[in-house]
Amino acid sequence: MIQKAILLCLAMVVSLGTLKAQKCNLVLRGRVLHLENNQPIEAAYVWIPESSLGVATDANGNFALRNLCPGQQTIQITFIGHKEIKQSIVLSTGNSNLTFKMEEEAVALKGVEVHGHREAVQTTTAVSTLYGEALLQSRGESLGESLKRVAGVTTFSTGNTISKPVIHGLHSNRILILNNGIRLEGQQWGAEHAPEIDPFLADELTVVKGAETVRYGPEAMGGVILVNPPALPTSDKSKTEINLVGQSNGRAGNVAVSHSGGSGTVEGLGYRIQGAARRAGNVRTPDYFQGNTGMAEGSASAAIGYSSSKLGTEIYYSFFTTELGILRDSHTGNLSDLLEIIENGAPFTQANFTYTLNNPKQVVTHHLTKIKAHYHLNPSWKLNFQYGFQQNNRQEFDRRRGELNTRPSLDLELFTNTAELFLEHNLKSHWTGSMGLHLIQQANSNLPGTGVTPLIPNYDLINASVYLMEKYLKGPLELEAGLRYDYRTLSAARYISNDLQESNLTYQNGSAFLGGMYQLNSNLTFTSNLGTAWRPPNVNELFSQGLHHGAAAVEIGNADLATEKSFKWVNSLEYEGKRATLELTGYTNQIQDYIFLNPTRQTFVSLRGTFNVYEYLQADAFFYGVDLSGTYEFTDQFNGYAKGSIIRAKNTESNSFFPFIPSDRMDWGLSYEFGTDPERQNRLTLSQVLVAQQSREPDFDLAPAPPGYTLVNLSFAKKIQLFQHDFSVSAQVNNLLNTEFKEYMNRFRYFTADMGRNFQLKFNYQF
Repeated sequence: MIQKAILLCLAMVVSLGTLKAQKCNLVLRGRVLHLENNQPIEAAYVWIPESSLGVATDANGNFALRNLCPGQQTIQITFIGHKEIKQSIVLSTGNSNLTFKMEEEAVALKGVEVHGHREAVQTTTAVSTLYGEALLQSRGESLGESLKRVAGVTTFSTGNTISKPVIHGLHSNRILILNNGIRLEGQQWGAEHAPEIDPFLADELTVVKGAETVRYGPEAMGGVILVNPPALPTSDKSKTEINLVGQSNGRAGNVAVSHSGGSGTVEGLGYRIQGAARRAGNVRTPDYFQGNTGMAEGSASAAIGYSSSKLGTEIYYSFFTTELGILRDSHTGNLSDLLEIIENGAPFTQANFTYTLNNPKQVVTHHLTKIKAHYHLNPSWKLNFQYGFQQNNRQEFDRRRGELNTRPSLDLELFTNTAELFLEHNLKSHWTGSMGLHLIQQANSNLPGTGVTPLIPNYDLINASVYLMEKYLKGPLELEAGLRYDYRTLSAARYISNDLQESNLTYQNGSAFLGGMYQLNSNLTFTSNLGTAWRPPNVNELFSQGLHHGAAAVEIGNADLATEKSFKWVNSLEYEGKRATLELTGYTNQIQDYIFLNPTRQTFVSLRGTFNVYEYLQADAFFYGVDLSGTYEFTDQFNGYAKGSIIRAKNTESNSFFPFIPSDRMDWGLSYEFGTDPERQNRLTLSQVLVAQQSREPDFDLAPAPPGYTLVNLSFAKKIQLFQHDFSVSAQVNNLLNTEFKEYMNRFRYFTADMGRNFQLKFNYQF
């Protein structure tokens, strides 16, 4: 049913979006950046006086001028506080792609400096970005929930407060998250370990769906998520933003404040500070409260930087802390209780609403410090250095008796140092690229005092790599290729029954990619990317030996696991017409020695309860699927959207299926905008989410996959000018009909239903 709906939507969007060919059908794409720091400029106005065509740049600084005639044209670019760019260009039958750099008015240079290197696309693989209004509507949600707005991205959750992003069926150590350019390093190996990051830090969230191990390292074999904060100001101007979010389910409240400014005495000096806090109580399904499912969260960050035409530096610090309750009924006392609650499908405990958090729970803190600098050796070459330090502490508390109940059952402390030195070039002969060195050093320790055998051993890790990437762009064609070599050592040690167990492992491998983009005409663009990737087994997959308290399961590792190796091919077709847009992405991913956690059909009984036993296995896997997203403007006020994804993942050795692979889904909606004043807009949106039952289950599961479900959502957004500044307010109702459902990708679907109806009220004020 979902497949047919997606194909029907595809046919509808294509048919509605077909435009007649025009004589003047050339397109000029480009990007507008700050000269001082290469950051994108949003809302710069780009126009061609001869054709009376103009457009504003988006949040990434990108623009596209369409239906241009061949011959000599004049392009003009203006932005408040910057010198105007005026340049003659010649358009031919090959579509053009340019990058412009704007100079601030306060910088005393002899003229406008325009660099004509062509770098309008970051990568030739499929990329989706949340920014502006879409990001504003996601405020107050976790990172995983926010990214579900992107086709092909779902979540792997543990209850309603812990979620991890899933890209094309892969998650955890196969997805790399970059926090302000630094790879986020916590205990991400755990399926119930949510990313230690607050989305309020970002003014854009970008999902790269290809195998990006050449750019970022082995953990990026499934994709990359970029969490980018706003650029630091380089002039004497300031901006303050306040966000308030409230929701009925869990009676949650969220507040976030950020402020940025520049120096009035030192040109190019800027700063930014940010802070946020969130509190929620027990979540309610349509019929009952879930006991011990509240949470408390806080975050803060600060940055200061300096930029000039030659030199740029930045120091950044962020702090994140969270306390998450774990559903009490997921920890059962004996085997019969476990079987009964799975058969019942709902908790036996009658819970009431409370903000109090008891065991079992998680307490996590994360510190990140970043230092980066770049220096322009000349107009074509730039040297970059970046260093990051992270400290992550994870405590998991189990239900224990007496004094032991106040002690964590798992207490891990991880220190990570990363350093990168790379050289970028932008040559006038259509070539751009970079080459660099990357180093990661980690030390992970089990802090004493838990009273239990550690789930994973202490370990030290070192990863050194070298990489090279080159890009060629001329007219409508862009090609890029890259190579990378990684060398990793892992030393692990722990005591089991007074016996010291030590392991010293070495992994090394290369990865490569080849990609291209071709603009078929002024409306249609095709991209293709082929990449090899690899991932060495993580320490938990190798050495887990006991109860994983947060997951309420016993996990058994395998020290003989081999390295995962994959070959992913991603193809994307993007259409952008006068009223219609369409993006269709298809991919295949062949993974050799895919590592997965498999139920053993056994249980483990202890004084703390009865738990299912899982073991890490390997098998060759084949993933393939399709992502679809499109929009259509029926009128200037009435528009619609649709997005969906289909994914298949098969164990090619046993001709069976893997557990926890997202089922087919589709999200579509209609919006109506009313109000003629662009500064006082109103938008009403009605949407529907359709999720099919996962019929491709593994040979054994604790319970059959839950039925498919349909959810209806409603939202109203209003934007006005308050004291001459932007003020936005929105009201949303998720699961409007209060439908009871269970999501297959929720690890607690065995014990409880998902969240019921939820009203949200959001305020955003920028001044």
